Amino acid sequence: MLQPDRETRAEWTKTVTAFVEDFIEGLEAAPASSPGTALLPPPPAETPGELTDLLARFGDAAGQAVETAGPRYLAYFPAGGLYSSVLAEFLAQATNRYTGVASTAPALVALEHSVIRWLCTEFGLPEGSGGIFTTGASLATLSAVHTARQDRLGAHDPNGTIYVTPHTHHCVAKAAHITGFSPERIRVVPTDAALRMDAAQAQAMIAEDRANGLRPFLIIGTAGATSTGVVDPLDDIAALAERESLWFHVDGAYGGAFQLTERGRAILTGIDRADSIAWDPHKSLFLPYGTGVLLVRDEARLRAAHVADGDYLQDLDHGTGLPDYADLGPELTREFRGLRVWLPLHLHGVAAFREAIDEKHDLADHLRAELKKIDGIEVLPSGLSIVVFRSADSEQLFKRLNESRRFFLSSTRLGGKFTLRICVLSHRTHREHVDEVIDLIRRWTA
Repeated sequence: MLQPDRETRAEWTKTVTAFVEDFIEGLEAAPASSPGTALLPPPPAETPGELTDLLARFGDAAGQAVETAGPRYLAYFPAGGLYSSVLAEFLAQATNRYTGVASTAPALVALEHSVIRWLCTEFGLPEGSGGIFTTGASLATLSAVHTARQDRLGAHDPNGTIYVTPHTHHCVAKAAHITGFSPERIRVVPTDAALRMDAAQAQAMIAEDRANGLRPFLIIGTAGATSTGVVDPLDDIAALAERESLWFHVDGAYGGAFQLTERGRAILTGIDRADSIAWDPHKSLFLPYGTGVLLVRDEARLRAAHVADGDYLQDLDHGTGLPDYADLGPELTREFRGLRVWLPLHLHGVAAFREAIDEKHDLADHLRAELKKIDGIEVLPSGLSIVVFRSADSEQLFKRLNESRRFFLSSTRLGGKFTLRICVLSHRTHREHVDEVIDLIRRWTA
């Protein structure tokens, strides 16, 4: 029976809620990573199963993983998943509203659109700006590259040229490939000593490419590089883009949320001049994986690049005054994605998010300062809440830290050399956790 009665639903909800509570309460003591297996479970049976048995199987599988929700996950980009966002997703999935066309759920689309409008204001974008929640910055970047191509080239041109740095996220190259540009059309601009795009070098490369018959149309500035957290000189890149009539896209997948703080706005100066901004609230706004957003300076250009007609949708009202999200991105089928952002912002208040982001910034500054005091540790240029460093035997230190299962770190390569990387970003990570990893590093490099 696919429609259980009220008593059964209540019992299922109670069982699942108890599981979630035990999971969250256990995060402080949980190992940062656990070995896993890749054995496939049996296929579903023809007869009903027991929820408690299935939850036990799920819990065992979920436990064989890197503990991305825990306070000692300092690798890549933590996504702790606020409990308030979990509740929002429960509500959104239970009501199961379609929001690809506004008229099918106008009040819910208005609710989601209110968050987009607030974000546009926070990022300093003008009237007429807009955007759409996506599954992540990769999809947001794909839409941005497609929009830039349509807007600046008019149609696909294999001579269209894109400008990045060695530290630009690979989702840009993937988006360029999907939209039909060869690797040769992605030009890698050198960086300065602080690992930031050299705008003067970009200017020279653009001039050279034009002289060679190419069509420069898109330049990418990074607001928080994946490896280092370094922010490109966004204001200089914006000025260059304006002079050269290029589309200016900012990859703020990681660092975008720092715009919500006073210190972050100073670091991200120039982001308000972007034509498009990709950002992942599932990173620096502590929301569950699968929560991205694309903001654009001119929503009409985003719509022009994505709108398509379908005769079987002719009965729907498209004149609500609200955006039809199906016209702003590649998805037609789309769940109510905005509640997982709207509910936490309203329930906790925006100030709580600003304070949490500032805390992560402070913790990274503290970590950076303490590492500099340890003999044998070299701290490299980094920014926001990421710290990168090396030791005399970086790989051995990295292995020892992760094999302790107390913490989970990631690594990168800078200048071709193995480099340890710590990202302090989980809402569950606090001073005591950072001090603990500092103590381990100090002890194991002595």
